[in-house]
Amino acid sequence: MATTAVSRLKEQEDREGCGEDLPRTYKCSKCDKEFCKPSQLKYHMRTRHTGEKPRCEVCSKHFSGPGPLKIHMLTHTGEKPHRCEECNRQFSLLSILKTHMRTHTGEKPYKCEECSKRFTQSCALKRHMRTHTGEKPYRCEECSRQFRDLGDLKKHMLTHTGEKPYKCETCSRQFAHPTSLKMHLRTHTGEKPYKCEKCSRQFSQPGALKMHMRTHTGEKPYRCDECSKQFIRLERLKNHMRAHTGEKPYRCQECSRQFSFSTNLKSHMKTHTGEKPYRCEECSQHFSDKGTLKIHMRTHTGEKPYRCEECSRQFSRLFRLKQHIRTHTGEKPYGCEECNKRFSRLDHLKTHMKTHTGEKRYVCEECSKQFSDLYSLKSHIKTHTGEKPYRCDECSKQFSHQGNLKSHMRSHTGENLTHVRSAANSSVI
Repeated sequence: MATTAVSRLKEQEDREGCGEDLPRTYKCSKCDKEFCKPSQLKYHMRTRHTGEKPRCEVCSKHFSGPGPLKIHMLTHTGEKPHRCEECNRQFSLLSILKTHMRTHTGEKPYKCEECSKRFTQSCALKRHMRTHTGEKPYRCEECSRQFRDLGDLKKHMLTHTGEKPYKCETCSRQFAHPTSLKMHLRTHTGEKPYKCEKCSRQFSQPGALKMHMRTHTGEKPYRCDECSKQFIRLERLKNHMRAHTGEKPYRCQECSRQFSFSTNLKSHMKTHTGEKPYRCEECSQHFSDKGTLKIHMRTHTGEKPYRCEECSRQFSRLFRLKQHIRTHTGEKPYGCEECNKRFSRLDHLKTHMKTHTGEKRYVCEECSKQFSDLYSLKSHIKTHTGEKPYRCDECSKQFSHQGNLKSHMRSHTGENLTHVRSAANSSVI
């Protein structure tokens, strides 16, 4: 097919030019232009006066003129006569080679007047300008969604057709776009060609490097219109907006519970499957997600990264700090709908609600006495076991409950408790 294309291209070139020794005896009646061959005159009439567009004889595609057709023919012949002396890459057109050379020289001659960002190609600047104007000239005929770039529209159309023509030879996974396949292949090769010049961290995708750079610059271009909080990534803003809208688009198929984030649903699903793939190296306890394991590890390391600015008390978990802050502010955001009593913590409200419902789900296995909360049951169990883990440092008297020890200590100091120690060398968790 390539040989046929070459011969046809040569025939086309014959129609376009004359040798110096051939007389120009064929004259156009429309514009008086002269040609040396009748085929040239005929071709000229079709393309210049009759409105007929020149056609590729290989694939039947039409073009606005002979120049574009000539360039198109190179796609059939595979000819790439222009070679980069820096990297030996070859190109079919000189203009493409010139543009490519800017990747070596770093030249970016096209500048955005709005934000001063520079580009190697005029078309890239034109696309970029749409981020300022909001123009989206390319519209999907299926769903009316609009796009800034024709390439984005073409990619989107594959979501309607379901076509995935690009297949990974390693794992047989298929992709709609060649760039997606190229990015995927790096998960097999481990290639990370994009390097941060600040910290030398490397990434497999340019977008990931771009996002990472914002951790150095502090740039947060995405702002919430509700609370003005800013974000590095658009998807994080979208996720944050659910805190305002209450949207929970991810639903568990097992119990119909809904979640704001897909990661939360994935973690929840493990409560049904029982899967706990993350293991603590210290105590062999297993966890369903990495985040929970990370928090658990603080019970071994003693790490408490969250500090109260009011009293300097530190906490191992952020939500514990938030709860504690309310002891300073007096905030009680959780109200009982039955008696209007308010609480600083949701779990305290839930425990309180049981005084209205009469629910007592915790049963002592020794005497069958029932309790509304687990803490009360645990305290009660000590009356059966005789356990007294709280010891007075002054007189060594022991107590089953910390509250009783606190009351006892006042008999020694007349003040609030200052020393509480477990008789069993208990550690703070």
